[in-house]
Amino acid sequence: MSRDETADRSDGGAAVRRSLQLMWGGAPEPTRGPKPGLSVAAIVQAAIELADAEGLVALSMRRIAGALGVGAMSLYRYVPGKSELVDLMVDEVYSEDLGAPETVEGGWRERLEACGRQEWALYLRHPWMLQIAQGRPMLGPNSMRSTDIALRAVDGIGLTEEEMLGAVVALSSFVAGLAKTTIEAMQAADRTGISDEEWWEIQSEYVGPAVVAGELPMLTKVGEAGAFNSMFDHFEFGLQRVLDGLGVLIERRRVAGS
Repeated sequence: MSRDETADRSDGGAAVRRSLQLMWGGAPEPTRGPKPGLSVAAIVQAAIELADAEGLVALSMRRIAGALGVGAMSLYRYVPGKSELVDLMVDEVYSEDLGAPETVEGGWRERLEACGRQEWALYLRHPWMLQIAQGRPMLGPNSMRSTDIALRAVDGIGLTEEEMLGAVVALSSFVAGLAKTTIEAMQAADRTGISDEEWWEIQSEYVGPAVVAGELPMLTKVGEAGAFNSMFDHFEFGLQRVLDGLGVLIERRRVAGS
């Protein structure tokens, strides 16, 4: 799901402006309404809890209103629609432990590593985040501050501004990509109704003959070593390799400048 997919295209940029107004400028709480104490923050929190439990597919104003004990129409006094609500949800979860990477002792590597771990943990807590396209992200205050913190981790270490941004994008892309496949694998049995064991049994009926015939020598070698069934930590391995690669560039710049 993305802003392009959820917004009403007929209103041009009006839907985008509504989300930005809610995130950056706030909105006056209605002076009248059927439920005293109802607020944008309460609606957003209820929506996050529903999406965490059942995914974005379950998200509806009716379900959220039910969780809050109000009528669905009362929510529209606070949030214009579902697309704006999703934008608010995304920015809200970015506020979780927002400043934590800046409290980490050490240099650029320790701070950037903390940013990567924080993003990984965010996706595991809120898997629905990975269902939202980020080609044109909504620039909310918390998401922007999160990016600013990551950029500060690589400031002043010999990189150009473009490379600073590139380092943050490379790290985030690795984390989001692996998180997506990891979470999809975790949810596959429930989504398809086929257990992992049955899934691989069916696959082996077709792949097995190719393995026996020696057509896949490297996959056979890796499989016989038990790599596919090991507890190897792909996140830890990939995170460290991304940081190693950036470290090589930083050292190269240091040597060239000395």
